[in-house]
Amino acid sequence: MKHGGGLCEHGALAAACLLAAAATAPMAVLAASSTAGPSANVPLTTGTVALNFTLAIDKFIFFRIGDGAWPSPGGTTSSVSFTVAPTIPGGPTTPTAGNNKPVNWSGAAPTLGVTPNGNVLPVEVRSNAGRIGLHATVTTPLTTGSNTIPMSEITISSSDGNLPAPVIPAAGSGATVNVAPTDTTGLVTVRNATWTFQYANSASRTAGTYSGVVTFTASSP
Repeated sequence: MKHGGGLCEHGALAAACLLAAAATAPMAVLAASSTAGPSANVPLTTGTVALNFTLAIDKFIFFRIGDGAWPSPGGTTSSVSFTVAPTIPGGPTTPTAGNNKPVNWSGAAPTLGVTPNGNVLPVEVRSNAGRIGLHATVTTPLTTGSNTIPMSEITISSSDGNLPAPVIPAAGSGATVNVAPTDTTGLVTVRNATWTFQYANSASRTAGTYSGVVTFTASSP
């Protein structure tokens, strides 16, 4: 390594050369500076030197229903299904599909039972953004052919009141429910719960396979 026209060798001379190189290298000063010259007063004191700091903390919200645990979001859209099947009294007997199938029937009106599948889903909300609100939006109504069922027939119950489930509206966006924070400042939220979806089956419907989509949104003011 050359410095100042001379040759630096390994060992003590190399260390001296490094110090000399450092002394001549340019230096970036990020803070203010102050210098006090010779004085008869002891001790010698400079003026104040200020240094500014900036710290940026970004807000985030992690929200998932079904697939994908913290910190990785899920890559699969969860599906919930319900089968509404009649039961004929006085067996009770579940009729089989087809024509001219024999079955014992007392003549009383059949009952329609609802069998859910995949209707219990884990839910997770994490955030440092203060109050978190959740709401549901009907993207596609329950439809088969020209027949529709209001999406409000789907209800949700939560295993934890601190992470409530929003009401699914018949159409459009529903009311917002708030998730309770987990720290005393009200800024941090870490909540887990299980949401159970049910079909109300409150009215008679035309037979068919109905499909629809609901989206859920987590937001901070």
